[in-house]
Amino acid sequence: MPTKHRTSHREVVAAPADLVFELLTEAERWPAIFGPNIFLRYLERTESEEHFQLWALVGGEVKTWTSRREVDRHLRTIGFRQERSQPPVAAMSGRWQVLPLPGGRTEVILDHEFTAVDDDAAAVQWISAALERNSVEELAALRRVAELGHPVAEVVFTFEDTVELTGSAEEAYDFIDRADRWPDQLPHVRRVVLTEEMPGIQQLEMDTVSGDDGSTHTTRSVRVCLANDRIAYKQTRPPSTLLGHSGVWIFHRVPDGPDSVTARHTVVLDPDALRTVLGPSSSLAEGRRYLRDALGANSRRTLAGAAAPVSSTEEREVR
Repeated sequence: MPTKHRTSHREVVAAPADLVFELLTEAERWPAIFGPNIFLRYLERTESEEHFQLWALVGGEVKTWTSRREVDRHLRTIGFRQERSQPPVAAMSGRWQVLPLPGGRTEVILDHEFTAVDDDAAAVQWISAALERNSVEELAALRRVAELGHPVAEVVFTFEDTVELTGSAEEAYDFIDRADRWPDQLPHVRRVVLTEEMPGIQQLEMDTVSGDDGSTHTTRSVRVCLANDRIAYKQTRPPSTLLGHSGVWIFHRVPDGPDSVTARHTVVLDPDALRTVLGPSSSLAEGRRYLRDALGANSRRTLAGAAAPVSSTEEREVR
């Protein structure tokens, strides 16, 4: 029988338990909040049970697995179990507990139980180190966002833009997938370094022009490309006004046309950084509008490029 290994991590957060629990229950926002998480897609969801696929950085590698969660809102607990793990993990389960403390504080406990493929000692060490790194990082990120002192909806929000395509969704997918060509195709992109170490997993570094003054900022992202359906990304180096930024390009096929593509962003704003940009008396609502306009403008420019991709003949010549 495989040996079970257990880990436990704790964090005290200076924020109410309900707010902390809210950050944990909306798993789709995790890639913007938690550093290791890249993309999450729900497969099934009810009020108390969830089934999803998650892509995350584990030990410096992109791993994906499907999990089931049971959410108990009364006890503020979330149990989870990986349905299909990736080697060297053979099985993984655990639980989040959110416990109210005096003075409006909260203790968060994150427990894991796992087995390794073939009980391999090196695999156990690798998994333990990855859990230590990711659990500490996730709890610190949870505390950082919870302690901003604002309701979740005021600092974590999602928005999207959709355009109809003159070509096909497949052509638009290729346009977004081949980001290495963007400096020649998109006026707001100055420089791109794109690497793909394994099919469908990309590392993207990009210099983007933003603002009326023509200033540029550099972002780094991990991208997950899902077979002409969607391209998800997590910025590992977001703009200075954000604590986190994730997104997904979704490609819609319409039998009678036209096809369309949606650019969806989820961001965690940094109130202090935004005040240095917008002024000390600026509000969070102004900050959200500023980010919506700035990020939306760039994604709409990219969507415009995807809406009118180069012809198949030109594509073959570029390649």
